[in-house]
Amino acid sequence: MKTKRPLIFVTNDDSIKALGIRALIKAVQPYGDIVVVAPEKPMSGKGLSITVESPLRVKPIAEYENVKEYAITGTPVDCVKLGIQKVLERKPDLIVSGINHGSNASVNILYSGTMGAAIEGCILGIPSIGFSLLNYSSNADFSATIPFVRSIIEQTLDKGLPKGVCLNVNIPDESEDDIKGIKFCRQAKGRWSEEFEERLDPRGGKYYWLTGKFIYKDGFSDDDQHALENNYVAAVPVQIDLTAHKELNYFNDWNK
Repeated sequence: MKTKRPLIFVTNDDSIKALGIRALIKAVQPYGDIVVVAPEKPMSGKGLSITVESPLRVKPIAEYENVKEYAITGTPVDCVKLGIQKVLERKPDLIVSGINHGSNASVNILYSGTMGAAIEGCILGIPSIGFSLLNYSSNADFSATIPFVRSIIEQTLDKGLPKGVCLNVNIPDESEDDIKGIKFCRQAKGRWSEEFEERLDPRGGKYYWLTGKFIYKDGFSDDDQHALENNYVAAVPVQIDLTAHKELNYFNDWNK
């Protein structure tokens, strides 16, 4: 009896045209049959958002070798939901999202459309990984990411991921030789210090652009930001259970 090749679902938040998703398709091609379902336009910062007030449309883009590509008019989470229900012929063995143009380390995971797709896959019980490169340029060079992406994919296909856990993988913007390896670590404590830049449109109306800088609060060797600053790939296991378990006793005391 012929064994089915793994079915790998590829998505992102930078759009189906982004260089990052091209690199991710190249990275996963040796490991199975590939179906790409990605937003037709950039959807950065969409997190776990879904489309509920307009219809979703699916457009076949390309088919070559062991790859089929589709673009949809929705968010990364829409891509996962609609792709699995209406595009794929069977449940995928693995979902990979990215490679994002820019960091999704620390608190950025809460805003990330790239990780939103991975978390949605995890909710559906599918091993899921989000990949990001610390370079925000649309012309970023992703060549150094390929061996590290493949290493993590090989381990995941071989060993699987714990139930209710996905991976958030961030890669330094360095040459392959300068990256020291992969560290499994925790999410760093940090936040964004934000400002809204005020401007005027041609009619004198005010509008605002969100700007800001990331404030890193940790500095300990076991967090993802420290790993990245020291040229390691940072891989953070992320759970979908957001319960603050340690604090339950604190709140139970309220009832006494």
